[in-house]
Amino acid sequence: MRRLVLALVAALLAAPPAQAEMCLRGVNLSGAEFGDVPGKPDKDYTYPAEAAFKRLAALGAGSVRLPFRWERLQPALGEGLDIMELARLDQAVRQATDAGLVPILDLHNFGYYDKRRLGSKEMPAERLGDVWRRLASHYKDRPKLVFSIMNEPYDIHSAEWARIQNVAVAAIRQAGAGQLILVTGTAYGGAHSWTSDLPVGNNGRDLLDVKDPLDRYAYDFHQYLDADFSGRAAECSAAQRAVTAIDSVTAWLKQHDRRGFLGEFASSSQQDCLAALGQLAARVDAHPRQWVGWAYWGAGAWWPPDYVFNIEPTASGERPQMKVLIDRFRATKGKAVCGREARP
Repeated sequence: MRRLVLALVAALLAAPPAQAEMCLRGVNLSGAEFGDVPGKPDKDYTYPAEAAFKRLAALGAGSVRLPFRWERLQPALGEGLDIMELARLDQAVRQATDAGLVPILDLHNFGYYDKRRLGSKEMPAERLGDVWRRLASHYKDRPKLVFSIMNEPYDIHSAEWARIQNVAVAAIRQAGAGQLILVTGTAYGGAHSWTSDLPVGNNGRDLLDVKDPLDRYAYDFHQYLDADFSGRAAECSAAQRAVTAIDSVTAWLKQHDRRGFLGEFASSSQQDCLAALGQLAARVDAHPRQWVGWAYWGAGAWWPPDYVFNIEPTASGERPQMKVLIDRFRATKGKAVCGREARP
């Protein structure tokens, strides 16, 4: 019995402690992922202005997802990060942090570098590990920062994608960075298809193989409301199915003691769509043990005024979608802890 007790104590001491995370409630702030690459800064693409971060913080946001392109940050695979591009990213990170927001660094590349797919002979997993090792080394002393490994891979098998992400996670940890990491599934990371058997595998089965020595990661899910869940239409005929998908993912997270993040969701200004938008965020907020937060798509000064999901203010004031988000910010004010130690 004494040996058993000692063994249990040793196991508990060796295991990483459960992490309480800051809740990440905010928006995607676009600009740095725009345009063809390489492109010219402030002509083909742009990083958010300081005023944008201050505005979002003043409205009640606590975090901001920052999409950017791999090819611009690392023009030559396996080599150093571009000094000027890293300086632009640094400035955005600093301004977001100074405004009181937690920046989420989102490598917005859909599983590709240029036209080369990760997992192919010319793009082994080590390429992704290399860029994240460099980013992690650069930012490891900024604790209020989140690393999002890849946005919306869509044609990589789920089992292969789990192995590729494990290389990136290991590289981040070997660089000495302890920040929260966001991993995702293939098939665009859709919540609605998370446990489905798809031509590219089954995320709910294969992404359980993600390994992090610090056990400090969450799954990044995306969920739109239109008929095919693509986020390309103003209609929201699949709104109820989207809400059900979030409930199903919540159950999956609870079953497997994992955490999630709703990294993209949105709606048009149609009244029924706005109601569903609020429901999605509220469903996530109701389960802080399973969800570390959400980020609406999309903010950013370069979105066309008629972009269906635009939440930049107009001459008349805040758009209806932003008013829904502000209500959620207010409803969750003071509820700043998410993750396994959070209380409902």
